[in-house]
Amino acid sequence: MTDTTSTTVRADGRSTTDLRPVTIETGWSAHAEGSALITFGGTKVLCTASFTNGVPRWLTGKGKGWVTAEYAMLPRATNSRNDRESVKGKIGGRTHEISRLIGRSLRAVVDTKALGENTIVLDCDVLQADGGTRTAAITGAYVALAQAIEWGREKKFVGQKATPLTDSVSAVSVGIIDGEAMLDLAYVEDVRAETDMNVVVTGSGSFVEVQGTAEGAPFDRRELDSLLDLAVAGAVDLSRFQREALGR
Repeated sequence: MTDTTSTTVRADGRSTTDLRPVTIETGWSAHAEGSALITFGGTKVLCTASFTNGVPRWLTGKGKGWVTAEYAMLPRATNSRNDRESVKGKIGGRTHEISRLIGRSLRAVVDTKALGENTIVLDCDVLQADGGTRTAAITGAYVALAQAIEWGREKKFVGQKATPLTDSVSAVSVGIIDGEAMLDLAYVEDVRAETDMNVVVTGSGSFVEVQGTAEGAPFDRRELDSLLDLAVAGAVDLSRFQREALGR
């Protein structure tokens, strides 16, 4: 059975309940309406938010805005070079799936009516990958999104009293390794995990998405609960890092 009170020390010196060192550097891009370079340990993701006054044709005249996301990895983000998907001429299934996950996660905390007929596109580019790229992307993209909304407010595209953001959102990985639940898996841990999950959580503690898979033996309800508890605790810290990055 999973032991959440273990004093096990991981390869990088963390306890089972510790996040990797997290930094969020805002204003990284001089051109984007919102931007954040987020680091989860060895994983680095640049998140930029582009604000456009107007919406896709299928939303025109409905009084609602739109938020969407695109995810990509640089060719040498990993220990060996991967061809650019643009060169291959086809976007991979994993890329599509993560892009949709990021978009869903952000839209879960956006009141599209309050946003008005505006579009915000989040681009999440992995500069360096060491596990948890999608969770870092979601966490950083929220910060870029919040900045872009405030830019839109300053430009009077968003109502001065409107509240497009209903909550914050972040994400973190959890997993079971050698029978123990662990938070925020680095790559060397992720590949060994008997069970691994990506958990998307709002600042108020509600779940947006839980992606969980048993790689070996099935996990039971008690293990699931322990992993979710661990993820929620990690999300509390991530929410604090987001607020600090945004000066709130």
